[in-house]
Amino acid sequence: MVLPIYTGTENEVLREIAKPVSQITKKTLKLIKNMKDTLIDSKGLGLAAPQVGVSERVLLANFQYGKKVGEKQSIVPLVNAVITRHSNEIVLGEEGCLSLPEIYAEVKRFKTITVKYLDEKGREQVLELADLNARIVQHEIDHLDGKLFVDYLDEGVIGKYEKELAEANQF
Repeated sequence: MVLPIYTGTENEVLREIAKPVSQITKKTLKLIKNMKDTLIDSKGLGLAAPQVGVSERVLLANFQYGKKVGEKQSIVPLVNAVITRHSNEIVLGEEGCLSLPEIYAEVKRFKTITVKYLDEKGREQVLELADLNARIVQHEIDHLDGKLFVDYLDEGVIGKYEKELAEANQF
């Protein structure tokens, strides 16, 4: 089932620190399935549970493989994801967000990360990610911590995007 996506920089559920999942239950698995349907429907690269109104540490990453975005992809659920290592190298890349439609900006992120998480069966997993896939997970973990990508932007840049968005919504 496709779930509604919560939007806005001041939305309370998007600003909460999500609670860890103590056990993978049928309810957790249903949330993951519904989030997957929502992610596919929205054509996004990632989705965190707070974006669908659930304050739990569950995220889906739509990992990208191949030479261009969308060529090959795999949606992976990560429960209680934690970045355990990251590179010293920082890269700038464009980001958008399903919770902030029509806003895109350049954001600095670690080039590579190692992330530890639980899979759908409650087994601990570790992934080493680079480039876009590392960016996706960092962006979604930020959602679990009550942060939005615009929080990394200078105040003047945010104002510019809010003005553009307001003008776009007048029609």
